[in-house]
Amino acid sequence: MKMPDKIDVSMFAPCGMNCMVCYKHCYHKKPCAGCLNSDRGKPEHCKKCKIKECVKERGISYCFECVDYACKQIKSLEKSYNTRYGTSILKNSQRVKEVGLVEFMKRQKEEHTCLVCGGIISIHDAECSECQTKRRI
Repeated sequence: MKMPDKIDVSMFAPCGMNCMVCYKHCYHKKPCAGCLNSDRGKPEHCKKCKIKECVKERGISYCFECVDYACKQIKSLEKSYNTRYGTSILKNSQRVKEVGLVEFMKRQKEEHTCLVCGGIISIHDAECSECQTKRRI
């Protein structure tokens, strides 16, 4: 999948993840629409996401809007993303608060576009969805 000209802000998940750079989104012929959109194309664990349900129940869009932020679920996900992928969903959320979603997604596009072919570099394996070029982390 090629990186689009602009990443839609609806691809920013409640937890702080950019769904556009998720390997499940990048590598499928029928990519998912992101956490805030339909469940079409989503893996089962995303359909059953407790974080997504929590923000819905609380009437907010993003975890960082919650009075209980960062809760146990977010801290657990943060630890996993730091350990496994060298990234921080807490920092992503902080950046969104500082610069806004549009600017954050613009920066994400620059950071995750393959310089070789214009594909999407997945946050999960640091590999381009099109040419499989590995990005050095």
